[in-house]
Amino acid sequence: MSENNSVALSSDSLFSKMSFKRLVLALQHLIAMFGATVLVPVLTGFDTSIALVSAGIGTLIFHMCTKKKVPVFLGSSFAFIPVIITVSKSYGDLRYAQGGIVVAGFLYVLISFLVLKVGVDKIKQFFPPQVIGPMIIVIGLNLIPTAFNMASSNFLISAVTLATALGINFFAKGFIKQLSILIGVFVGYVVSLSMNIVDVATISSAKFIAVPHFTLPKFDIGAVAIIAPVVLAVFMEHVGDITTNGTVVGQNFLKDPGLNRTLLGDGLATLFAGLIGGPANTTYGENTGVLAITKNYDPSIIRITAVLAIILGFIGKIGGFMQSIPTAVMGGISLMLFSMISLIGVRTLKDSNIKFDIKNIIIICIILIIGLGSSLGLNIAIPITSNVSLSGLSLAAIIGVIINKVLYLEKK
Repeated sequence: MSENNSVALSSDSLFSKMSFKRLVLALQHLIAMFGATVLVPVLTGFDTSIALVSAGIGTLIFHMCTKKKVPVFLGSSFAFIPVIITVSKSYGDLRYAQGGIVVAGFLYVLISFLVLKVGVDKIKQFFPPQVIGPMIIVIGLNLIPTAFNMASSNFLISAVTLATALGINFFAKGFIKQLSILIGVFVGYVVSLSMNIVDVATISSAKFIAVPHFTLPKFDIGAVAIIAPVVLAVFMEHVGDITTNGTVVGQNFLKDPGLNRTLLGDGLATLFAGLIGGPANTTYGENTGVLAITKNYDPSIIRITAVLAIILGFIGKIGGFMQSIPTAVMGGISLMLFSMISLIGVRTLKDSNIKFDIKNIIIICIILIIGLGSSLGLNIAIPITSNVSLSGLSLAAIIGVIINKVLYLEKK
């Protein structure tokens, strides 16, 4: 393709590029993010339709902030679930939780400006391969138990779905290979229909067009104090997710477009979600897993997914169909996605050619043990407030960075 044609193509609008192929690839991303994005409002009391709309618009905001370079989808954040529930019970009104989410998003924006001031090169010094690799492994392994629990609702359906997706991924070629997730879900859904375990009532009872009930936030210092500190916990999660995404794509997104821009996009997306009545947003590992499997890293496909999510928030029938996909089907696919993320972490350690000496082994083991603590029966946490504590990946990343700096202090 000539340079002039490339420039012309880049200037096309999103919808002019929405070919059937892109639409199908975007649908895969939609399926991957749907379960988790809807689950958060189900657990906290937020409107599921608003969660989809805020996720879609939040993703578009993120892409505008990151120069349309980072193929990331933003969906509902699990990290905020405990504090949202706490505020909801204490105040009896979710709008106070919205206020806390707005402030949390604003703090994220402030952190982005701080990172811009300090410089991404100085930030990168804290994240060598022996820190980043195990962080990525922790992200994937911590998600696998959730996928297994979903799969346990019907192991036969999960196995059929997973086997189909893996078979397509290993043996198919070209565009068909990129559709391994979608084909796996389709086969799993058809088998589920034949076994009469699909709840079609969610489709028949849904309205064709349903405008979400948007609400404005309320602010109270107490509610803000409960929710805002979560930003400290999810900051390291953000760094890990963006690093993982960059590792999959083969680009350093911490440098270009820059960590400050990804943080700004994440913060503005969360702030917007709080303003309209949705849960906080975060970068989704599920969709990074889709990138790793399909090997298609076009950010415009993620933006098409965002548009589909927004439409989904207004069309009840489509949402009803998505909700009718059996948990076991999503569990089988999720096992594939989350395992792929962990393998990326292993590959990061392998490709970096680091020495597996005593120092690096200590750093890797500490991150893995703390990061996987909850899965190993170890409740390792540092309380921030009476309702918020650092644990899991966030704590593991912070401790890993500190230990790495201490052990390599003489090389500064």
